[in-house]
Amino acid sequence: MVETLRHDLVIVGSGIAGLRAAIEAARVSAGKADIAVVTKVQAMRAHSVSAEGGTAAVLYPELGDSIESHLFDTVKGSDYLADQDAVERFVNMMPGEIYQLEHWGLPWSRREDGRIAQRWFGGYSYPRATYAEDKVGFFEMQTLYDTATKYPNIRFYQEWFVTAILCEGGEFRGVTAIEMKTGNFAQILGKAGIIATGGAGRLYSFATYAYSSTPDGLAAAYRAGIPLKDMEFIQFHPSGLIPSGILITEAARGEGGVLLNKDGQRFMREYAPNKLELASRDVVSRAMMTEIEQGRGFRDEASGLDYLHLDLSPVGGEKIKSRLSQIREIAIKFRGIDPAEKPLPVRPVCHYVMGGIDTNIDGATSMKGLWAAGEAACVSINGANRLGANSTAECLVWGKITGEEAAKYIAGRQAPAPPPELAEIEEKRVFDEIFHGRGGTNPYEVRDALQKLMAKDVFVYRTGDGLSGALEAIRALKSKDFLHCEDKSRVYNTNLSDVLEVESMLDVAEVVVAGALARTESRGAHARRDFPNRDDRDWLKHTLAYKGPDGPRLDYSAVTITKYQPAERHY
Repeated sequence: MVETLRHDLVIVGSGIAGLRAAIEAARVSAGKADIAVVTKVQAMRAHSVSAEGGTAAVLYPELGDSIESHLFDTVKGSDYLADQDAVERFVNMMPGEIYQLEHWGLPWSRREDGRIAQRWFGGYSYPRATYAEDKVGFFEMQTLYDTATKYPNIRFYQEWFVTAILCEGGEFRGVTAIEMKTGNFAQILGKAGIIATGGAGRLYSFATYAYSSTPDGLAAAYRAGIPLKDMEFIQFHPSGLIPSGILITEAARGEGGVLLNKDGQRFMREYAPNKLELASRDVVSRAMMTEIEQGRGFRDEASGLDYLHLDLSPVGGEKIKSRLSQIREIAIKFRGIDPAEKPLPVRPVCHYVMGGIDTNIDGATSMKGLWAAGEAACVSINGANRLGANSTAECLVWGKITGEEAAKYIAGRQAPAPPPELAEIEEKRVFDEIFHGRGGTNPYEVRDALQKLMAKDVFVYRTGDGLSGALEAIRALKSKDFLHCEDKSRVYNTNLSDVLEVESMLDVAEVVVAGALARTESRGAHARRDFPNRDDRDWLKHTLAYKGPDGPRLDYSAVTITKYQPAERHY
């Protein structure tokens, strides 16, 4: 018998977007809405806690920054694939979110005059990355979690693994989930839902993401009939620490760090003479891979990874200790290098997914009563390439928007009856077919094979042949009998959750590669060697991937252009 739990609003994910949505829904409903926050980790272990460098907002127009500048920088950074109405809403709302967090207690770093400090980030015309040393995600998460716990109508389901979205007649009804500490299976019903489960970064092994950052929420939406948008656009951050992939924040370059090849040359002068290391991330990552491919990189013999140097000596030891203390600690602990004394070995690393669950400007999906926010969603403000510090900002803005929209939606609505048999069907799939299933293929070997082919063929530079081979290989992996579980314990069965994650990874990877193969141009983070130019005539459009019987069915939708016509990008 499936246990049934009932709430007004079910939020899946406890990162910045999920927590901000919960707080706003509680506020708008004046504490009347019964809100569930369901997370597969402990709430404060959501990957948002790892964000380091900054949150973008226009705070000082009197000193030269402007809303219009933030809008243009974001659209330009997106390689003109962002929806400009969404970007305009975003940049207008962000200053209020910075001050709201301050009022809730976030200890922003300060300028000498006591006002909130900001630093340079790549692709910006003004230093608008608001920061708290290099621990922005931690402080934002702590502030939001502390605020959320003050609302008695917000209940946390910590370490519950969501397996499916329940939908009846095109309307959201709830989710199914496994309570990890008992293995019990339940349906958590709600009048409305918000998916805030983050991105798909663990499709790659060399990634800045936590190991828990698998595309469970994206896959659940995809299987429920909601399209995924622009999934071919994967961001590779220029500075992943070798060999772990741990993020070395863009703030390291914003504070004055420089990239050097093995000849000691500051090579970004050749690729982005105006912005240098602070060009947009896609530009810097391509420059780095070009340097490596042309033999001007280093080789880490232990991991086999090629890399370049990030030299922080221009920043100065005291500034590193005061503004980049976490980076210094990470470098010493994980590489044995004090960045105040020696350069860090770095290379491009999977860092963000510009695509996600297709939503409108309010974060609403095509399923009535279901919204998506944060990296899990594609509104789209990031288009083909996200600017640094816009991600935590997006989580705040659309956390607030979706929380408000959902709270208004549920007001006065009657709780729907449980959808007949849907939860039972999912329980049988999870437990009869997987938990008690048998198979000859090791699911962990499938995961490793997927990550290797993504790193090989769906990386910074791509080709049609490589993508075709990757798509064929992913479909071969999907056909293997890996959906089985060796561990038969119900208590904290991570073997079961791992297998469910691999299943989602394969579904979403297939969408990524199918969209990349179809898009015969280079735009933002999607760089095709066989189609090196941007093609606005044929490809100034969003990719929509619907789940079909034989894989993703691709469709397309128009980009919203309000102020800025596409132009060639120069940094």
